[in-house]
Amino acid sequence: MGYKVVVVGATGNVGREMLNILAEREFPVDEIAALASRKSLGTEVSFGDRTLKTKDLAQFDFTGWDIALFAVGSEATKEYAPKAAGAGCVVIDNSSLYRYDPDVPLVVPEVNADAVLGYSRKNIIANPNCSTAQMVVALKPLHDRARIKRVVVSTYQSVSGAGKEGMDELWDQTKAIYNPVTEVAPKKFQKQIAFNVIPHIDVFMEDGSTKEEWKMVAETKKILDTKIKVTATCVRVPVFVGHSEAINIETEDFLDEEEARDILREAPGVMVVDKREPGGYVTPIECVGDFATFVSRIRQDSTIDNGLNLWCVSDNLRKGAALNAVQIAEVLGQRCLKKG
Repeated sequence: MGYKVVVVGATGNVGREMLNILAEREFPVDEIAALASRKSLGTEVSFGDRTLKTKDLAQFDFTGWDIALFAVGSEATKEYAPKAAGAGCVVIDNSSLYRYDPDVPLVVPEVNADAVLGYSRKNIIANPNCSTAQMVVALKPLHDRARIKRVVVSTYQSVSGAGKEGMDELWDQTKAIYNPVTEVAPKKFQKQIAFNVIPHIDVFMEDGSTKEEWKMVAETKKILDTKIKVTATCVRVPVFVGHSEAINIETEDFLDEEEARDILREAPGVMVVDKREPGGYVTPIECVGDFATFVSRIRQDSTIDNGLNLWCVSDNLRKGAALNAVQIAEVLGQRCLKKG
């Protein structure tokens, strides 16, 4: 006995990962449907050892289905998520549309799994921003021990966070650099991304921060603790998959780096790789395809009384999106839904 599951946006990077992870984690699926826009109708996608043909999202009836994993943009989500939720299918949404809705739980299972219980208010659960998800997994056990007061984070975010178009632009620009006859002007990004870094993700806001930076602040407060002060600088880097973060935290109580290392080693979803030698840390290329949030470079910050520095790396298509959504579905199944 299992669940009837829908993956919306099954032909995109995150949708394909959702299908892969559902199969890898042996999520109890009785029936599965892969949905996409009409232009992708009939496209084949993999689910374990099966091949699925995508169906038209616009014509799909969600009645009788248990869980819908949404991996489409906010506009499509705005149209179809309420239809699915209204038909009795619980929506787990990867877009930003519902993250700040007080009636919609924003969930990272290692951090606030109990929040899933609030799904019934709208039949919708929100998945956080990719950069927030990995950070709060690392912060939660330290917060429980020493109460985090302030977080300063700089992100180094891969182009896959901007979808297939972002990955294609990095690939095409990189090739063009070695072939001077061709030139690939920026389209997806504001400036050339190949061999460059861009301190601009999403739109600028009135205070000078970008929307991506604002998301990290608002979501960390909603998921972890409203009292935590967060400031972020989010940067796009020429990496295909895997987000990295340099995190500085200030705690109320003193926390020794050795104890912090031990706490993180025991924390759910965290893998500590922290040797003070060349290569004794994790880089984004090494985290691709892995479920864990990796933490390295754990060390005291001597400029403040109770400070620590961390280096945090995770596969943004997995923990930052698809894996977190499937983990939410697992919690939902364990605590709220009946099989079959």
